[in-house]
Amino acid sequence: MLFKIEYEDDKGIWHDVFGDDGKLLTFDKEDVARAALAQRYPILFQMEKYGSGKRTRVIRILEDEDDWPKGRKTP
Repeated sequence: MLFKIEYEDDKGIWHDVFGDDGKLLTFDKEDVARAALAQRYPILFQMEKYGSGKRTRVIRILEDEDDWPKGRKTP
């Protein structure tokens, strides 16, 4: 299972977080993703504790049904 992190901009639009290499940041464990989120967006992350709306989140990436199981044929 993979996880990704997202942040919400001032217009209410959620954005994926990408690494310096331009690739989507993904994590194998949820706690590691949450730690990376807190490190990259410390102010937004901390604001949630004080009643501000949720502006950061960790999302579980689900496998595409077309990819699972491998070799599945469509009718």
